[in-house]
This record gives sequence, structure tokens and C-alpha cells, in this order.
Amino acid sequence: MRYPIIFGLLLVTLPAWAENEPYNRVDLQVEVGREIPNDLLLAQLSVEFQDKSPAQLAQHINSAINAALKKAANYSAVKTSSGAHSTYPVYGKNNRLESWRGNARLRLESRDFKAASELISQLQNTMLLAGVTFAVAPDTRQQAENSLVSEAIYAFDKRADAVRAALNGEGYKFVHLNINSSGNQYPQPVLARMAVADTVTAPEFAGSDSRITVQVSGTIEIVTKQK
Repeated sequence: MRYPIIFGLLLVTLPAWAENEPYNRVDLQVEVGREIPNDLLLAQLSVEFQDKSPAQLAQHINSAINAALKKAANYSAVKTSSGAHSTYPVYGKNNRLESWRGNARLRLESRDFKAASELISQLQNTMLLAGVTFAVAPDTRQQAENSLVSEAIYAFDKRADAVRAALNGEGYKFVHLNINSSGNQYPQPVLARMAVADTVTAPEFAGSDSRITVQVSGTIEIVTKQK
């Protein structure tokens, strides 16, 4: 007696379930992009010392960093901050502690490439240039993305209308939209590690470009023509 009852329930519930299912829905995605000049320079310089005394080692490192920060204070267009600082033991024969080695880094950030170049050339008299990278500044990126969002939504709308026409629909409506952005925020360093010299010619930096993209994806529902 149970089988007829279950079968009867299926006959009743299936039409109600089918009525709630979405129909004539299509998933779409478009992407627009633009090459944006990198307008932010990021550099790292480092110092390294070795001494038998941890206290003397710390003194050497601190003095070098303080002197560098003092020089950097003359360049208001360059933001300077202390970076990683590490100390580790150096072992010799028979795994015997011989001395201590330590290093510290200084980070530079600037939209004024010329000022950053001049400061780097001064700091290279006593420090090593660990690397330089370029990026699009956050406010520049935001402006570019806002502009690209409008372009991407327009492109999505054109694509949706093309799908509507291909399916012989009367119109369409948006079910939902997703907007995402991406881009090469930090390109590979353009300068490798360079040795300390008595006098260093100021390097000339060219920031190149980064490609910023905005993707719009979503679902539309085609309105069919009435028969």
C-alpha cells in the first residue's frame, strides 16, 4: 500500500518544483583592460656586518641605518622606512661559534623617480641596492579601475544583447553581476644587487607599464517573445 502513496506524492510535487526552476538563463563574462604607466618606485637597500661581539655588531648596523635615515630626511618626496633586521651566528671548525653576522634593510617609496634616484646613489656609498620594483600607485589604480568598470559593464550589456538576439528573445534582465579587477601590481625587479662603491652615478629609472583589467561576469535571463 505504500508504493501508490509515494507515487502520488511525486506526481503532486514535481510540477511545483519545476515551476520554481530558472529558465532561459545564460552565464556571461567580459573583460576589459588598459596599460597604465607605473608611477610608484619601490626600492630596498641593505647593510651587512660581522663582528665577534653581538653588541658591537648591533652598533655597526644601527649607526649605518641611522646615517642612511638622516640622508633620506633631506628628500621629502621619498618615503623611507626601516625594513627587516636579522642577526645570526657564524660557526667555524668543530661547530665552534666564531662571530655574529647581521643585516638590516631600508625601504624607499616615491613617485618622484629623480629624487629617489639621487637618494639611492648617495646611499649606495655605504649600502647595497637589493632591488627596485615599479607599481601603479593605489589612487592611480583606483581611478583606472573606476573607468574600466564603466567600460566593462557596457561591454557586458552589448554581449547580453547579442545573446538575446541570437536566442530570438524580446529582451533580457540581469539576475546577478560580479565585478572583479586584477593587474600586475609588482613587476619583477629591474635592478639586481649592486656593489658598494666610493662614488655612484645616479641611476636613471623608467617605470614601464602595468596592465589593469576589470572582469564583469553574471547571469541574464532572456525574456521570450509571446506567441
